[in-house]
Amino acid sequence: MNPLHAKKSRFLMCAAVCMFIYTFIYLKVPLYDESNDKNSASKAECGFYPDELCSALFVGKPAAFKIGNFCQKSYQPKALSCIQTSCSCPTVLETLHFISRPLSEEEGNFSLAYIITIHKELEMFVRLLRAIYMPQNIYCIHIDEKSPRDYKTAVQNIVNCFENIFISSKREHVVYAGFSRLQADINCMRDLVNSKVQWNYVINLCGQDFPLKTNKEIIQYIKSKWNGKNITPGIVQPLHVKHRTEVSYREFVHSGVPYVYPAKIRKAQPPHNLTIYFGSAYYILTKDFVEFTLSDARAKALLEWSRDTYSPDEHYWVTLNRLPDAPGATPNAGWQGDLRAIKWKDQEGLSHKGCKGHYVRDICIYGLGDLQWIIESPHLFANKFEAGRNPLVLECLERRLRLKVLSQAQVPIEQHWRLQQHSHFNMQLQG
Repeated sequence: MNPLHAKKSRFLMCAAVCMFIYTFIYLKVPLYDESNDKNSASKAECGFYPDELCSALFVGKPAAFKIGNFCQKSYQPKALSCIQTSCSCPTVLETLHFISRPLSEEEGNFSLAYIITIHKELEMFVRLLRAIYMPQNIYCIHIDEKSPRDYKTAVQNIVNCFENIFISSKREHVVYAGFSRLQADINCMRDLVNSKVQWNYVINLCGQDFPLKTNKEIIQYIKSKWNGKNITPGIVQPLHVKHRTEVSYREFVHSGVPYVYPAKIRKAQPPHNLTIYFGSAYYILTKDFVEFTLSDARAKALLEWSRDTYSPDEHYWVTLNRLPDAPGATPNAGWQGDLRAIKWKDQEGLSHKGCKGHYVRDICIYGLGDLQWIIESPHLFANKFEAGRNPLVLECLERRLRLKVLSQAQVPIEQHWRLQQHSHFNMQLQG
């Protein structure tokens, strides 16, 4: 053999061995016994030690992305029990790891109401619900009327096990950017104000949201920065979105797909000479403000006027919250309010360095490479996630959040609150 070729072969072999050792030491993942088959290797490297891989992803270790992307092709979180099969309610609470009592006096004395609008991905909904669940809070679930019957039944079976969770008394056929999305929230609000729970604030979520902060941290954020005020990020309606409220929009169905389309009919001016604002469809509102929106003449008129506008939930709440006499109003507010960590496509290079997953309607569906950005965000929640396509992303965030929740608890920890009975590695909280 040519000495030069022999030296080159030895060098390449050495480099390959070094890279292999470096990668696994870097993530503290044990080397695999080559006598086992290839499928077992994937499970050993990816499935048995998810916490260690998550910790590496949270701090942006380069080797973690390569291993993580490989693992996502074979790694699947353990299927949640009792979501497709019938279980007794005590079994549901224990096997799904729901927190069963207030974790501190502060939390026990400050109840939050949640509105969750869902239409698909049952397991994603259960993971979201248990992440935000506390027995002192109250939860209204709006299920899209178009959802399959077995999906509605499965959600109902879970809800039946909780006194403080209920299905909205009136359900809508929700159309993206249509009035039905706004109406769904209002339906839940009517139910919430009539409930026996004396809640302080209401927060709305969709089925592809996930919390980044604990219940305690959310309460402390509201108290310290917004005590008694509503959070509705937004500004006076910019020119480039005025078309949303200047012409009439209608909901249509084409090939079974519902959508909103302009009818080329100019709308009348807003009622009561209201100034229309543009902002987030997400909010945190006081109970007094919610009652105001359901009873005030201006709020009712604006709601009726908004029926044929485009994405009315992005102007309705923020417009009413800028009225000086509305309870908890913030007339001079702008985009303040850390409600959602979202990677918008048109914000690449400005607020983020790109989506590591993929874009849908110009919103990033998060991938593994987005995890460090997500947990470093000051926001209370993040959007959007697809548990089926990127299971490890949600798994990492869920484990991290539950560890933080339990570390903040001021009561004895019950064993079933832990997502994992035992792990070879202890996940390191970052941030």
